[in-house]
Amino acid sequence: MRLVRFGEPGAEKPGLLDSEGAIRDLSGVIADIAGPTLDPAALDRLRGLDPSALPLAPEGARLGPCVGSVGHFIAVGLNYADHAAEAGLTPPAEPILFSKAPSCIIGPHDDVTIPPGSTKTDWEVELAVVIGSPCSRVSEAEALEHVAGYCLCNDISERAWQNERGGTWMKGKGAPTFGPLGPWLATRDELGDANGRAMWLDLNGERMQTGNTENMIFRVPFVVSYISQFMDLRPGDVIATGTPPGVGMGRKPPLFLKAGDRMTLGIDGLGVQDLNVRDASRQAAA
Repeated sequence: MRLVRFGEPGAEKPGLLDSEGAIRDLSGVIADIAGPTLDPAALDRLRGLDPSALPLAPEGARLGPCVGSVGHFIAVGLNYADHAAEAGLTPPAEPILFSKAPSCIIGPHDDVTIPPGSTKTDWEVELAVVIGSPCSRVSEAEALEHVAGYCLCNDISERAWQNERGGTWMKGKGAPTFGPLGPWLATRDELGDANGRAMWLDLNGERMQTGNTENMIFRVPFVVSYISQFMDLRPGDVIATGTPPGVGMGRKPPLFLKAGDRMTLGIDGLGVQDLNVRDASRQAAA
């Protein structure tokens, strides 16, 4: 299944995409694509529905983030050796983990805002994993049993705050709009193997990132198992698994986002995001 959330921000309804790509309204069946809805048994019940019997969503409805009520939003840093090289860093012996604020999550076509004081806002196309059942200290062999599915993520990052302000990376990772998710959540059976998925990002029509999930240093089962050794993962938690090379800070000279830019990005099987960039300072002044 390809699950979506549609409607105005903060009032999204659950839905699914039928075989024609039309949004079918699930609000008469479930409250949201969140938490207990992502449990394996709950997903099995949704698979038993006839999409054609569900009402259509309003034409032109906004797509919200494909997961609601996210508790943990965890990310893996430097998970592609070629990205570590462009950053001038040694690939890690163990996964680097940091948090993104759940409040930064937006939909796949919403505007990204450059926060006041930002000078180095950057892009990162990433595969995100969505947890479906409670996960604590699981083995690598068991890890995928706890995954509901996958979605596309843009791990927007303010590099000056991340790298030049001391402390942890999360300073540059959680500003409002820094976590676009979607357009849809592909359940594990829908996507199949998350390894070997082509991924890309364009800025203003120019290709910036080209990669493939097969180049991850730490692949999805290991990442889920590893994180679960340090914290309990719960249904609806999201894990962003790292980005391939081609980010703005790795270019010579570096290139960062500015108002009026447009990012388009995608992963094979997980759809496309189309994001306009605005300047929060200018919006506030207006």
